[in-house]
Amino acid sequence: MKIRPLADKVIVQRVEAENKTAGGIVLPDSAKEKPKRGKVISVGDGKRLDDGSRAEMSVKKGQEVLFTSYAGTEVKIDGKEYLIMDESDIMAIIEQ
Repeated sequence: MKIRPLADKVIVQRVEAENKTAGGIVLPDSAKEKPKRGKVISVGDGKRLDDGSRAEMSVKKGQEVLFTSYAGTEVKIDGKEYLIMDESDIMAIIEQ
């Protein structure tokens, strides 16, 4: 199944949570925080402006991003979990 976001929506797949702390302690699943980092899977066409044109999206497919704690709506498609969020919920693009 394919999913395409509309307007200024972005589909993000979370990266895996860390299994260990920086000190080497192994974390059980119940102690792991959901990561606030993910990979952009798909982006919408951009928000429609008053003049009818579309605003350019700041993020692109394939980029790794940081987003707010309560960003987006979780959806499950073909057994994989994704977040559909507003572009404004994305705080930064991770450049490597």
